[in-house]
Amino acid sequence: MARVEVTERALADLERLFEFIAQHDPRGARERLTSVRRALELLADHPLLGRVVEDGRRELVLSRGRYGYIAKFRWLPADDVVLVLAVRHQLEAGYADD
Repeated sequence: MARVEVTERALADLERLFEFIAQHDPRGARERLTSVRRALELLADHPLLGRVVEDGRRELVLSRGRYGYIAKFRWLPADDVVLVLAVRHQLEAGYADD
């Protein structure tokens, strides 16, 4: 089983998404982001989920009805670590700082 690590950048993305949702629905923000974190934990057992996008990076679509998210990650098989690199809402044009 791989270890899932969330980078500082991805944590900042999650905080940004939480703050945006919490402006309108504080309880819903917590529920949605908890759901996203649980989905990311699936990568521990399945580090090759999602689609290949670039330079060994992959994207995992985290469908939550009309509130879907996309996580960019990389699996480092030598260390058996999945690094979650960034997270964005499915309607955002790209990842922050890309």
